[in-house]
Amino acid sequence: MDKIEEFRRECINRVKSYGSDKALKVASKVFIDESTRTKYSYNFSWMGRPIIQYPQDILAMQEIIWNIKPDLIIETGIAHGGSLIFYASMLELIGGNGKVLGIDIDIREHNRREIEKHPMFKRITMIEGSSIDNEVVEKVRKFATGKKRILVCLDSLHTHDHVLRELEAYSSLVSLGSYCVVFDTIIEDIFPEYSVDRPWGKGNNPKTAVWEFLKKNHSFTIDKEIENKLLITMCPDGYLKCV
Repeated sequence: MDKIEEFRRECINRVKSYGSDKALKVASKVFIDESTRTKYSYNFSWMGRPIIQYPQDILAMQEIIWNIKPDLIIETGIAHGGSLIFYASMLELIGGNGKVLGIDIDIREHNRREIEKHPMFKRITMIEGSSIDNEVVEKVRKFATGKKRILVCLDSLHTHDHVLRELEAYSSLVSLGSYCVVFDTIIEDIFPEYSVDRPWGKGNNPKTAVWEFLKKNHSFTIDKEIENKLLITMCPDGYLKCV
């Protein structure tokens, strides 16, 4: 066995061990609870735009994008645009003609302005409208026509019904071996008071939508290896691999 393969196998075995490491699980839960309370994820940016993600999930997405090398990344939920810029920058590093398509029901003018003047905007297209509106879904499907490797990221309204409809609308676009990543599934696991002023909460969130979706759709499986590797993630049960 050469040294590169030896190191790779060491990493795989180490990550597997994390799945049953109770001390690591407890430490992870404590950090997630406390960091959610203090809005930790709001502190980070990518190439100048707020990204509102945990660094661990950003790194996981980097690994996925580098391995899949998608020619289209679809994201629902734009907010400040940091994730769009991040995805576009990864495609820029990979080379080729990869594109990013962002959908949001309300692209605020100040955010649109900053996104459109960013150097990475050359790879970005935005659609304003609800991600589950039939007309919007049809626009996305037309945009995806001819694309061979598609990655989907769902990060808009976090209610069960909305995310389930997104999964039903966009999962069929995900190419074999690629992912549909459902963000903020952690809502099911954190203290309910963190969602007190939101239309979602325990029992009504992206994770419950994933569970419901997987009862009927057997084309996807939860990639627990990613979750075990990260230990700290906003997407437990949310890294769905198309198999």
